[in-house]
Amino acid sequence: MDLNTLWFILLCVLLAGYAILDGFDWGVGILHPLAGNDNDRRVFINAIGPIWNGNEVWLVTFGGAMFAAFPEVYRSVFSGLYTALILLLCALIFRAVSLEFRSKMVSPSWRKAWDTGFFLSSLVAALLFGVAVGNTVQGLPLDQRGLYPDGLLPLLGLYPLLVGLMTVAMFVMHGALYLYLKTEPPLQDKVLRWIWHGFGLFMVLYVLTTIVTLKMLPHATANIEKHPALWAVVVLNVLAIGNIPRSVFLHKPGQAFISSCLSIICLVTLLGAALFPNLVLSAPNPENSLTIYNAASSSKTLEIMTIIAAIGMPFVLAYTVVIYWSFRGKVQLTEHSY
Repeated sequence: MDLNTLWFILLCVLLAGYAILDGFDWGVGILHPLAGNDNDRRVFINAIGPIWNGNEVWLVTFGGAMFAAFPEVYRSVFSGLYTALILLLCALIFRAVSLEFRSKMVSPSWRKAWDTGFFLSSLVAALLFGVAVGNTVQGLPLDQRGLYPDGLLPLLGLYPLLVGLMTVAMFVMHGALYLYLKTEPPLQDKVLRWIWHGFGLFMVLYVLTTIVTLKMLPHATANIEKHPALWAVVVLNVLAIGNIPRSVFLHKPGQAFISSCLSIICLVTLLGAALFPNLVLSAPNPENSLTIYNAASSSKTLEIMTIIAAIGMPFVLAYTVVIYWSFRGKVQLTEHSY
């Protein structure tokens, strides 16, 4: 394995970590308006309150790694897709502001306004994340310089929106599973119903997205056909998704949440398999695609980055483990809670 391939894999790992960790944050935000009263909404917020900003470390690390390892991709994405990325950034910022500001005043109208902002920013962030994945798989009309010349509206095609909706449903299910682990009856009973609704919606959109992908984008499965070992990821993904309702039915929410995490890992792995060796696929002119070779930094830079990653990544993992271990257990509201 060369360093270019290694850094492609590391980017997939960082993306999967971010999707798992911030994914349930977004899911909690989308479900937030369904809480029956202000006390329940506070429980929701405090379920993610100590960890949401730490989860975004994975996104920052992903962006930094892409900038250093594949600067041409960074240039292309952040220039051609500037409007879409600014919208995503605004959604992430507004979500953070909503979390911090809602309890600054004891006023129903004040809290309702920030609760609405928390919901909308979470929904927009999840949808844009999925739309970005859909466009990545479908391909972008890059020019000879590797730039995307069009605006925002062409990105909102049928397939990207379908992937975006599937992503929203997946994160709703993922967030509901996390909330089930962090809440107690009777709120937990309400969350259980949302798990089933979220799973049902996700399954419908997942099957539909799979069918459309196989029919419209045959290049997405080319690497799986060349490397049959990748079918193991497909089988594992199906088993992980199938184990979610089984575990919920058997009252094993921890196992269901782990299965949800595993399914996200499998989906990101399949995304990487669909793209490799491309980082940004150009359609309909594949010769303009940005690959792990023509968009990479020098070999020396990748060598130095590999050493830094070998030192730094264990700290990121250790930080994540310590934070989650410190705030394990059910949510208990105190005077210091959100």
